Amino acid sequence: MADDKPAGARTGEYAARGDYHRRLDPDWNYYPTYVAKMRFVRRYLDSLPGGSRVLDAGCGEGVLLDEYQGRLAIEGVDLNYASDRIQKASLEDLPYADGRFDRVLCLDVLEHLPLADQPAALAELHRILAADGELLLSVPNLAHLQSRVHFFLTGNLIRTASEQKHPGDRPVGEYLRLSRAAGFTVVERRGIFPTVPVLAHVIRRNPRAMAPLHDWLTRIVRVPGWCFINLVRLRKGRT
Repeated sequence: MADDKPAGARTGEYAARGDYHRRLDPDWNYYPTYVAKMRFVRRYLDSLPGGSRVLDAGCGEGVLLDEYQGRLAIEGVDLNYASDRIQKASLEDLPYADGRFDRVLCLDVLEHLPLADQPAALAELHRILAADGELLLSVPNLAHLQSRVHFFLTGNLIRTASEQKHPGDRPVGEYLRLSRAAGFTVVERRGIFPTVPVLAHVIRRNPRAMAPLHDWLTRIVRVPGWCFINLVRLRKGRT
């Protein structure tokens, strides 16, 4: 697809890297994890009734908007990207009425917010969901298996990205606690890429060649707390 967005439409990582989710680099160290995550997300969207009102909150270039615009009533917002179909807006101040959407996606976004701002973002996502709505949340897990082992040996966790990129890095258990405090109930939780020591290092250094090993580990090690990414289906309302 032509890269025809005006320069002023992008800030942050999109100003530096362009539409990198549209043109995936198999040598990107996050590549196999991103592909596995998006496979799960697409299955989720495919299962929704036609015409469902969906918001992709933090949609980047709008890859999912383009794919599902013919079947779902899907919209997108992003703080660092805008186009004729994507509004530039913060998760803490979304330009939508209460109960507007049946489903909301928030995929690898919360960790980019400062720790103190994450509760307000979750409250906004809760506000714009319909009474029986769901939030599909994807977050990196600061307490993945390799990070735990590293902490045991050195006293330091392995951050999921630099502090500048992920100022809101947390163990996944803290994201779950914040989600429940915002009024959500956990419906389903899935882990992607258990960071088995040594193997995880090899995969990150050789993502193109090691993608099959990445997928095999994800299939056989089904402990979300050990995984680099957690996908969580959250329903509006409390138990």
